Amino acid sequence: MPSSLAVSEVQVETVTFPPSVKPPGSTKYLFLGGAGVRIGPYQGKLDKVTAIGVYLEDTAVPSLADKWRGKTAAELTESNEFFKNVVTGPFEKFIRVTLILTLTGQEYSEKVMENSLAILKSAGNYSDTEAKAVEKFIEVFKDENHPPGSLILFTVSPYGNGTLKIGFSEDGSIPEVVNAVIENKLLGEAVLESIIGEHGVSPAARKSLAERLPELFKDGEDKLTGNGNA
Repeated sequence: MPSSLAVSEVQVETVTFPPSVKPPGSTKYLFLGGAGVRIGPYQGKLDKVTAIGVYLEDTAVPSLADKWRGKTAAELTESNEFFKNVVTGPFEKFIRVTLILTLTGQEYSEKVMENSLAILKSAGNYSDTEAKAVEKFIEVFKDENHPPGSLILFTVSPYGNGTLKIGFSEDGSIPEVVNAVIENKLLGEAVLESIIGEHGVSPAARKSLAERLPELFKDGEDKLTGNGNA
C-alpha cells in the first residue's frame, strides 16, 4: 500500500514527483522527502540537466525526528550532519532522476562517480571493494542513452550488507525490476550524498528536504502527545 505519510507532490520544471512511489523490485512504497533541479555544465554552458526526487522509507521520520525535531528549515539546510544522518540512516532511500536534457550513460556515470569517489576518499572509505563497485557502476551505464523524460533510478538499501540497485526507464514509468544490483553500502550512500550532501549537485533538492521533513517531525510529535487531529 502507498506510504502512510501525507505529503504533497513536488513540481520541478515540467516534472511532477508523486507523493509516494514503489521502487523497482520493492514491495513497499516510499514517501517523497524532497525534489529539485540539478544545474550543471552542458555543451559549454550551465543548464538545467536533470530533476531529482529523493524518497524515503516511512521509518525515516521517527529515526530522524528525535534528534532534529524543532529545527527550522533554514537550520536543517545548513546542517551537513542532518543530511549525513539522512544518507546513512537505517532506512531505504530511493532516488528518481528525470532527464531534462540528453546525456549518454558514460557522461552521466562518469560525473556521478567523480563526485562519489571524492566523498569516499575524503571519508577514508575507498578500498579495493569500492574500486570494484565503481567499475561495475560505470559498466552498467556504458551502453545506455538517456533522452529527456527518461529515468535513472537508484535504491539505496541499508539492509543486509547494504546494496545500490540501479534501474532505467525510457517512458517515465517506474519499472518492476532493476537492471543491476551493486552490493556496496558505502557507494550507495556516496551517490545520495553527491546529490544532497555538503557539495551536492542539487542544492534545490537539499533545500526541499529541509523544508518538508520538519513538518513530518512535528506531525509525529502531535500524534505522540495527543495534540493532533489523527
